[in-house]
Amino acid sequence: MTALVASDRTWFERDTTPAAIEAALRRLLVESRHGEHSGAIPARVLNLVTVVDRQWRGEIENRLERVGRYHASRTVLLAVEPRRTTIDARATVHVDAEPHPSGMTTAREHLVLDVGAEHVEHLATIVDPLVVTDLPTMLWAPHGHAEAIDELLPLAQVVLLDSVDEPDLEDALARARALARRAYVVDLAWLRSTPWRERIAGAFDPPAERARLATIAAVEVRHHPDSAVAGVLLLGWLCARLGWRPGALAARRDRALEGRARARRGEVRLVLRPAPEQPVRGLAGLTIETGDGTVLRLDRGEGGLRAERVTRRGGRRTWTVLGASRGEPGILGEGIRQALLRDPTYRPALDAAAEMVA
Repeated sequence: MTALVASDRTWFERDTTPAAIEAALRRLLVESRHGEHSGAIPARVLNLVTVVDRQWRGEIENRLERVGRYHASRTVLLAVEPRRTTIDARATVHVDAEPHPSGMTTAREHLVLDVGAEHVEHLATIVDPLVVTDLPTMLWAPHGHAEAIDELLPLAQVVLLDSVDEPDLEDALARARALARRAYVVDLAWLRSTPWRERIAGAFDPPAERARLATIAAVEVRHHPDSAVAGVLLLGWLCARLGWRPGALAARRDRALEGRARARRGEVRLVLRPAPEQPVRGLAGLTIETGDGTVLRLDRGEGGLRAERVTRRGGRRTWTVLGASRGEPGILGEGIRQALLRDPTYRPALDAAAEMVA
């Protein structure tokens, strides 16, 4: 059974095959170029293959719709339903509403396949005909489905994950490291710390402040109760960038984790503290103390990060870093954008973080 929608052209079929889906998509692309959008050309930048639980498919589609200009050129969404034995598919070609002054506009493709658990071990065969050849392919499984990602890895170059989704800190880091040995990993837990890393780097960037980097004596990172991995990745980044040798973090009675890192001039005290009042995933704040008594404190606030610097002599300066947080839609959009980039600081931070929780 086939249906077309006049605006965004759509095809749907029950109990279908990858070959039929690929043929239907080719027809849709031809029709879109010869219909009301005669200037439409297919976007050709990135494939995104997403594996989700069927019952939460709508939520993930809504999240993908809110990523702004960072939509993948072709999205293949695989919705897994445990007892399903056939494949139902919907293919849609979306054409940008606002054409370029030249009259040209871009079209992106969105495929949704309802599959069963029995199809998971054959996903590579199902997906292979549906991704655009010679484009980078990113995999994302927000509901787990590690076995699906492992099956699809031969088709991909990038894996998008959110280490916060893994309830166990050590397991989260181990999974990220295992994937990083086979593909380039983009971790949303890491991206949530970007504004904080930028502000730390900016605070110590002036020549007069750089010497204090070697005198850092303590770092405390405060995080959403479910986002300890974001905090330990930030500590791992500091260790990797400053040449500290991280030691193991141990649990305290107040649920915080504490450890030591070996720096050139001595030990640095590291604390990872949950912040129950933090309403969203990610970091709530951090405090850096240096050997000369200077304290730098950053805290999440309305409109940005609240910053405070206190000197040994009691001098105090406060300011706000406007627009520091992207929000969850912005984090996902940035994650998709990162598929085309390479961040050389994540792997060293990940390795250092893994040493702290091993």
